[in-house]
Amino acid sequence: MNLDPFAPYAKLAGQLLAACAPSTDDGAHDLSHLQRVWVNVRRLQREEGGDLELLLAAVLLHDCVAVEKDSPLRSSASRLSAARAGEALAGLGWPSERIAAVRHAIEAHSFSAAITPTSLEARILQDADRLDAIGLIGVARCFHVSGRLGSALYDAEDIDARQRPLDDQRFALDHFHTKLLGLAAGFQTATGSRLAGQRHARMVAFLDAFREETQPFEQ
Repeated sequence: MNLDPFAPYAKLAGQLLAACAPSTDDGAHDLSHLQRVWVNVRRLQREEGGDLELLLAAVLLHDCVAVEKDSPLRSSASRLSAARAGEALAGLGWPSERIAAVRHAIEAHSFSAAITPTSLEARILQDADRLDAIGLIGVARCFHVSGRLGSALYDAEDIDARQRPLDDQRFALDHFHTKLLGLAAGFQTATGSRLAGQRHARMVAFLDAFREETQPFEQ
């Protein structure tokens, strides 16, 4: 495993990934997701500050308990991951106060958990993870997850849900309206908000092009 993307903490990254390996069967939450979130964290931390070592631990362990999007335990996923992260860090001899800080960042990163981040590191992790949920990466992840769950791409009879309730369990495109298009408004840091605005615009452009390519032929 190439740990260079997690510099300057490659040794710690190896220890954490050995303790809590990322998913190998979910392309939305695999090692490449962790690498992208770490890149986002470095961008945010460079402008906002924060404890980089603590942030690395939070990044690498934030999804260490895998819970499917349609599971009734979904809202508990971040708490489950935080608990396992605490065990892993205790095994490496981390002090209790730093473990607590990592656990809070992990618990608060999740959209479905609805926990307000109270530390700078928690705000940065939430922003960094949500940046990976929007933009063109977010588009790819949305359709990947929807495919794994057996959803259709869109409702050919009513693509924008004008005469039906939104249902992102049945139609991948509905998830943009139930969640993804609202994420940019809730970022925690100034840097995150700026980057989110750029990625939000890319999603909107994608949706406009998608609608154009699905228009029926006019006689």
